[in-house]
Amino acid sequence: MSMNDWVLVSPAVTNAEDWIKGRIIDIENNPFNGVVITVQTADGLILWERAKYFKPIS
Repeated sequence: MSMNDWVLVSPAVTNAEDWIKGRIIDIENNPFNGVVITVQTADGLILWERAKYFKPIS
């Protein structure tokens, strides 16, 4: 995954019923949590969490 890629965000992050689509706006190599990804959804919601909570859209 890289900047501007579209990904699916896990319900564990969003508390939604299904995975939500968002675009990667930042990738951080955090010394405590590993790779942390920040995404922005189509409605402007910004979410961030460890990389394991995101799936790339093929």
